[in-house]
Amino acid sequence: MKFDIKSRKLGLLMDKNNTKRMVLSILVDNTAGVLSRVSGLFSRRGYNIDSLTVGETENPLISRMTVAVTGDEGILEQIRKQLAKLEDVKEIVELKPESSVCRELILIKVYAGPEERTSLNTIASIFRANVVDVSADFMMVELTGTVSKINAFIKLLDGFEIDELVRTGVTGLTRGFLSTDD
Repeated sequence: MKFDIKSRKLGLLMDKNNTKRMVLSILVDNTAGVLSRVSGLFSRRGYNIDSLTVGETENPLISRMTVAVTGDEGILEQIRKQLAKLEDVKEIVELKPESSVCRELILIKVYAGPEERTSLNTIASIFRANVVDVSADFMMVELTGTVSKINAFIKLLDGFEIDELVRTGVTGLTRGFLSTDD
């Protein structure tokens, strides 16, 4: 997906077709079936989920879902409205780039014989990635960062043989204290 330079300067992720990437932080009841109901809402309406992470919050009765979706303004507004109708949903906050911190974790297993290890270690070091496992023929690297940092890292590994790769998906929180009076 190619992004418009003007949109990028404004902190928006909007491509030439006026589609935007939106990341939502959704607080839901921590009960059986909630994930199925939320993801079912997307599939019933033909919306694609780019990324989905879920975990228990500091309150064991509440879970936080971080959902990344792409669409035009009409579709994104419809997604917000439909989510708000779900009984399990307690709060929906859009994680805007200028007022939130979003990260992703990647584990990547790369073939690394003796001749590849030095260059792989150099690339990992530049990105502040950690080598978390080494065997005779492979190295596993862990990297946490923004989606663009993860993508740049993967692109630099183009000359290496990637055996396996897994990404957690985006997760995030708003910066500082978010007052309901604002």
